[in-house]
Amino acid sequence: MANKIPRVPVREQDPQVRARNFEEVSYGYNFEEARLEASRCLQCKNPRCIPACPVGIKIPDFIAQVNAGDISAAAAIIAEDSSLPAVCGRVCPQETQCEGSCILGVKGEPVAIGKLERFVADYVAAAGTPSEGAVSRPSGRKVAVIGSGPAGLACASDLAKMGYDVTIFEALHKPGGVLEYGIPEFRLPKESVLKREIDAVCALGVKIETDVIVGRTVSIDSLMEDEGFEAVFVATGAGLPRFMNIPGENLNNVFSANEFLTRNNLMKAYREDYGTPIHTGKSVCVVGGGNVAMDAARTALRLGADVTVVYRRTEVELPARREEVHHAKEEGIQFRMLTNPVEVLGDEKGWVRGLRCIRMELGEPDESGRRSPVPIPGSEFEIPTETVIMALGTSPNPLIANTTKGLEANRRGCLVADEDGRTTRPGIFAGGDAVTGAATVILAMGAGRKAAAAIDAYLKSK
Repeated sequence: MANKIPRVPVREQDPQVRARNFEEVSYGYNFEEARLEASRCLQCKNPRCIPACPVGIKIPDFIAQVNAGDISAAAAIIAEDSSLPAVCGRVCPQETQCEGSCILGVKGEPVAIGKLERFVADYVAAAGTPSEGAVSRPSGRKVAVIGSGPAGLACASDLAKMGYDVTIFEALHKPGGVLEYGIPEFRLPKESVLKREIDAVCALGVKIETDVIVGRTVSIDSLMEDEGFEAVFVATGAGLPRFMNIPGENLNNVFSANEFLTRNNLMKAYREDYGTPIHTGKSVCVVGGGNVAMDAARTALRLGADVTVVYRRTEVELPARREEVHHAKEEGIQFRMLTNPVEVLGDEKGWVRGLRCIRMELGEPDESGRRSPVPIPGSEFEIPTETVIMALGTSPNPLIANTTKGLEANRRGCLVADEDGRTTRPGIFAGGDAVTGAATVILAMGAGRKAAAAIDAYLKSK
C-alpha cells in the first residue's frame, strides 16, 4: 500500500555548520527519493489538495508523472498554473495549504508536495529543459504591471501567455520584490533559483523596467494616457514597516526587519566585497513571531550575533511556519515567549543597550479567535542587547493611492479591490499584499492569476 511508506525525509545542512553560512539549508530530493515520495500519493478521486492550492496546481497529475519518472511531463503540468515552481516549492506554507489538506495527513504524514514541486523545477532546470507553458498569438494590446514580486510575476506571465504585450515596472534595481529583498539566501538562493525563474517569465515576452517608482518617476495616468497601456495591475506589495511606538525606538541600532533584510538580501551586506553597512553587535533581540521574524533572527545569527526572539504569545500561537521555527531552534536561537517590549533602553551616546519587557499571560480570544496577551503587572525585566529588530508586519506604501485619482484605499492603506482584483477605477486592477496587507507568496500569486483573467475579460469587452 502506497501510504504504508513513511514520508521521505529531506537532507539538510548540519545546523552547526549552516548557522555560520548563507548557503541553502535544504538540499532537496534526488531522483530516487522523489520517485519514492511520489509513490505515496493515493491519487484520490476528489483530491482535496488542488482546491487548497491558491494557484490550483493539478497536484496528483504532476506527482503521478514524477512516480512514473517523467519529470518533463510533471514540469509541463505545473507550468500550466505556476510561473514560480522552484520558489513556491521552497517558501510556500504547504503545511497549511496543499499538504494540510492531504488525506494521508489525517492519520500520518502528508505527501511532501512542496518538496516534490521544488525537485521537478530544479531537475528540469539542471537538465536544460524548463517548461514555460504555451503562448498565444500577440494581440498587440499593452498591459502595465507595477511591481515584480510574486503577484506581479504571476499576473504578467499569465497575460503574456494570453498574447498581451506586458511591461513590469519595478522600483528597486533588481526584480523579484519580497523574493529578492525579503527572503534570505539560505531559504531562496537568488542567482541559481530566483533569477532563473524570473528569466523564464521574461522568456514569455514580458519586459521588466527597474528603477521606476510609479507615483514619482511616472504616474499611472501617464502610463494609460500617454504610453498606451489599456490596463494596469498594481502589485506593489507591503513594504512599509510597522513599529510599536514605545520609548527608545529611535535609538541607534533599532531596525525594522524590512530594512535589515533588504540590506542583507538585496544589497548583499553579508558579503564583504559589497561594502553595504550592517551592524548587529554581539547580541540581537528580534521582536515578533512570523516568518519575517525568523528570517531576521536567522540572518543576524549568521552575521555572528547571539539572537533572542521575543514574542508576546506562546509557541502554539507563533504564526511562523513550523519548519522555520524548528530550523531556528536547531541553529541555536533562543525564544522568550509571553514577553512584550515596553521600552528600548539606550546608553549616554544614543545606542541600544537593552530591551525592557513585561511578562504576559493569555486572556480571552480576540475577534480572530487567538487568545489576547495581557500584561502581568509588576513583572518588568530587562534583556541586555546591542540591536533590536522589529518584525511586526508591514503595510502598503501609500504612494500609488495618493497619486492616482479615483483609486480608493482603506484605513490600513490597502487598495480596495474585489476578489478578481478590480479596483474602484475601471482599467486599474490590484492584488497581493497591496490589497491584503502582508501575506504569503502563493496567495499573492493566486491574486495575480485571478487579476490576469479579469484583465483579459475586461479588455475583450472593450
